[in-house]
Amino acid sequence: MNQSKKQVDGAMFTALFIIILLTGIFIPFLTPITIFILPLPFVLYTARHGWKPALIMAVAAILLSILLGTIVTLPFAVPAVIGGIMIGEAIHKNISAYETWARGTFGYIIGLLFAFVFIQLVLQVNIVEEFQQVMDESLARSTSIMEQFGNPEQADVVKETMEQLLEGLTNLLPFYLLIASVFQALISQWISYKVMNRIEKRELRFPPFRSLRFPSSTLFIYLFVLLAAFMITDTDSGTLTMAIQNLLVIAQMVLTIQGFSFLFFYTHYKKMSKAFPIIFVVIVFLMPTFMFIIRFIGILDIGMNLRERLGQK
Repeated sequence: MNQSKKQVDGAMFTALFIIILLTGIFIPFLTPITIFILPLPFVLYTARHGWKPALIMAVAAILLSILLGTIVTLPFAVPAVIGGIMIGEAIHKNISAYETWARGTFGYIIGLLFAFVFIQLVLQVNIVEEFQQVMDESLARSTSIMEQFGNPEQADVVKETMEQLLEGLTNLLPFYLLIASVFQALISQWISYKVMNRIEKRELRFPPFRSLRFPSSTLFIYLFVLLAAFMITDTDSGTLTMAIQNLLVIAQMVLTIQGFSFLFFYTHYKKMSKAFPIIFVVIVFLMPTFMFIIRFIGILDIGMNLRERLGQK
């Protein structure tokens, strides 16, 4: 009976996956929506039956997607399959919401890396070069307008600054990949929670943001990467420099999130209005100079256990 249930669910969720996938491909204005709900069939199936039956469903779904939509569907299908299985398996094991999010993010990173390599090698589309070409054309148009209506010398300075900025943006491509994975996993997991709570009468939800705490090893990683960034200053070191830049940005982002989490914790501890931390977050994003303060608070929270000290008091 259990095996029959797995087969019926597998066929049903595979069909649902194919419908969502083809809808997103052939109806372009629905693509942004389908990207986030595409993992849902795999989340639901894996949460019920575990990852081993989900692998069989994954093979069937990918083969059907190729047959019905050609290999062009693979960059859309594979990240959703891997991310969905990772999130679903975490739910199946009753793992906490934030750890589920981390596993889903890891799954999406693997899937998006596959999509990136597939587009580069199979579809013969160099994403980095395409991005640089678009940016160079935009920079050329902007420089031309400034030369016509402004000072040519000033236009050269602006051009040089913009070229350095664009080079930095290109070097941070792995960071953008991580950010995309984080948001895809978050939204897909949130949608899955809502659907499962409605269909299966469960009570899946994210705990309060104020309870989010990263391990103390995060601080040591940040200090190591920061030291490496000061030591490795040769711009000709290529891949190593790009890796250090991306790791530094990622570590800074994690510590900033930790700082915001402590801010929410502190206002709750002091029984302050819930509007206060939200307003402060908005102010920080409008005035990025305050971001350093939030990051420093995150460092103190991890390194000195500020929450436990407040609890002792």
